[in-house]
Amino acid sequence: MTDSAFQPPNGQSEAQRALGMEQHLPLTGWQQEVNQGLEFGLEAAASIQDRTIPTFSRGELPHYAGINTFMKAPYLEDVRQVGNYDVAIIGVPHDSGTTYRPGTRFGPQGIRRISALYTPYNFEFGVDLREQITLCDVGDIFTIPANNEKSFDQISKGVAHVFSSGAFPMILGGDHSIGFPTVRGICQHLGDQKVGIIHFDRHVDTQETDLDERMHTCPWFHATNIANAPAKNLVQLGIGGWQVPRQGVKVCRERETNILTVTDITEMGLDAAADFAIARATDGTDCVWISFDIDCIDAGFVPGTGWPEPGGLLPREALYLLKRIIRETNVCGMEIVEVSPPYDVSDMTALMATRVICDTLAHLVVSEQLPRKATPSYIHPEAQVVDQPWR
Repeated sequence: MTDSAFQPPNGQSEAQRALGMEQHLPLTGWQQEVNQGLEFGLEAAASIQDRTIPTFSRGELPHYAGINTFMKAPYLEDVRQVGNYDVAIIGVPHDSGTTYRPGTRFGPQGIRRISALYTPYNFEFGVDLREQITLCDVGDIFTIPANNEKSFDQISKGVAHVFSSGAFPMILGGDHSIGFPTVRGICQHLGDQKVGIIHFDRHVDTQETDLDERMHTCPWFHATNIANAPAKNLVQLGIGGWQVPRQGVKVCRERETNILTVTDITEMGLDAAADFAIARATDGTDCVWISFDIDCIDAGFVPGTGWPEPGGLLPREALYLLKRIIRETNVCGMEIVEVSPPYDVSDMTALMATRVICDTLAHLVVSEQLPRKATPSYIHPEAQVVDQPWR
């Protein structure tokens, strides 16, 4: 056994590459934040030696202080101005579609709270979100407790507004019933273009109804009824276990959706699984919508969810699949759902959701999908009706 240093196959380690990338990142956004903090929050007391610190907390620091927007992004009270930003964080505090453990209405709050722990810079990716994109938090959709259909209408209208503005919609759920109205909102501004759906989950969520309503087990039955979202372009990753109703399995079989279990993914390998998802979701479509249910990850890592199921993906497996998929598809938006803070432990589930969101934004930057140089051609300014009224 020798004491020779580790030599990566390509001659340079990830850490070495990361050290080199950081020196090319600007500090313009940070300096603007400091200047604004001093202007709006007053200069610090005379005893404070670091004169970038204001009297009132403004911006990233301290991580435990300040108002809980996502990563302390600016709160955009006037949503008519959302098109001035590259990315809009949208909270959807809705859990009336839950069939067992409620609490995901507090998901947006939980994710925002723990997101303060993060800085906008990622070492491995060489990305600084503060320097490379503009991010705002538009707050929450006004959902209607105990009424799924009215809430769905609110969600579709809000998502359609942000999507049509050209800002990238990043949605914080909420239970998975919101998957239908979010996709419906996107489709209202697709014209005749089509969207593929890549769905990370342990459950198929393809029933027509559950307990006689459209619940969180039902979004993809109704989303794939929309002409813009063909069932053949629905890819479901991580499905399995003891919570997959046979009614939903029958729909998957009849509509010929695309499913990989965790065993499929681990046996074929992450790259082959990513290739499968990319090929099926992009076959004849113009963009891809990503729906990430936090329970696709093994329940030991994400206890704070409504339907925890052991045997899911490891966090690094899910993050790697996301990396491949986002960097190699035309992503039009994303939702992360089923974070339930009342069942969480040490905010670890909400933190995992934050990591998924931040990684997604970084991969969009690396793949040059953000910031957008122009409004994507698949976004049509005029709205269209895309589904039939529900009974």
